[in-house]
Amino acid sequence: MSVAQIGKWKALAAGVSAVLVGLTLPTVAATPAAATTTAYDDTYYANAIGKTGTALKGSLHTIISSQTKISYSAVWEALKVTDQDPNNSSNVILLYSGISRSKSLNGGDVGDWNREHTWAQSHGDFGTSAGPGTDLHHLRPEDVQVNSIRGNKDFDNGGSSFTNSGGSLTDSNSFEPRDAVKGDVARMILYMAVRYEGDDSWPDLEPNDAVTNGSVPYHGRLSVLKQWNDEDPPSTSEERRNELIYSNYQHNRNPFIDHPEWVEAIW
Repeated sequence: MSVAQIGKWKALAAGVSAVLVGLTLPTVAATPAAATTTAYDDTYYANAIGKTGTALKGSLHTIISSQTKISYSAVWEALKVTDQDPNNSSNVILLYSGISRSKSLNGGDVGDWNREHTWAQSHGDFGTSAGPGTDLHHLRPEDVQVNSIRGNKDFDNGGSSFTNSGGSLTDSNSFEPRDAVKGDVARMILYMAVRYEGDDSWPDLEPNDAVTNGSVPYHGRLSVLKQWNDEDPPSTSEERRNELIYSNYQHNRNPFIDHPEWVEAIW
């Protein structure tokens, strides 16, 4: 390349650099609450889009509180639909153990599956009455004995395996679900914290960073739940479940399945 050609290339490069200096790169949105992927942003979530923090939480509470409540006995049949094994329509998938078990084996005996309250009933003492006690967004099928092992423990990392654990772990004061459903558990707990704010005769349910909550209306450990939400994004089965509860039963949605980034926007 001649000296003259080199000079031309240098002049061109300098011109391009000057133009680039004058450009401003797009700014990344400061709030994760911007409309992103869900088909419901322009309708169901319209009043929440663009908000963050307590404003976002309050708006979502108003939205998802419009809900059809079902009885505790009706939960049995609903779970047979919402948690059906995609590979065997006669079975349900158990939450913590991951076992596929016959729908007909629902009950209270060894070998049966029963109704697990992911937000433990005793954390607020709401029992099984219509409301938080029957809310399908946190009720899942689980082996009777595994359900008993989980008890009312808060969620945290660590512990030892047990029979039919499926990879879940437990210790004296906490429970760690198997990796495949850690995000599911986090989003169920945080749904409950937004849905039940103490303004409809039920306790004000809130997450905290403790694992010794007992009968108070709190559930932990929030820092770990946030981590699980990030590490285990919503699966196809979780999204299907959310849609079924919305369309067939309660007619409300778990916003953190549609927008997992809203967890960080609120907490």
